[in-house]
Amino acid sequence: MRKLTVSLATLGLAALGLAMPATAHAGPGCNANWNSHGRDGNVRAWDGYDCQGRLLGLSPIDDVNWSDPHGHFRGVGNMASSVMNSGYVGGKDVVAFYWLVQFQDIAYGCLKPGEKYVDNLSRNRFTNGENMNNAILSHAWVTASACHPSSFIS
Repeated sequence: MRKLTVSLATLGLAALGLAMPATAHAGPGCNANWNSHGRDGNVRAWDGYDCQGRLLGLSPIDDVNWSDPHGHFRGVGNMASSVMNSGYVGGKDVVAFYWLVQFQDIAYGCLKPGEKYVDNLSRNRFTNGENMNNAILSHAWVTASACHPSSFIS
């Protein structure tokens, strides 16, 4: 009887593993960074894929121009290849990444807190169709309702 119970439990866990979707595009570098920082209230960006290379900045607040010498992202406009949303959940917990400075909503992409990170921005496009890799110039913390349904990135 014990062998049958163990066998059924093992089969159940295996079936659950098949039923549960794997996290899409989960890079080991981003996973490691997430495990190091968790929900610490910041947005992060790197110049390499998979949250590798140079950390371009981290910030708990908005930054109107990643190319200028002010804010938490300084002189790093159009350099990001991976991003992370480790912000606190609730309220303005989505990060909107903009194609232009000053949060001009001509083109943007939004990262939900549950998505955690994008390990390869070249798979994503701004709302104007432009590729997001090496093309972010500002970011703002917004609510999910501020983002068009087709603007969410992963």
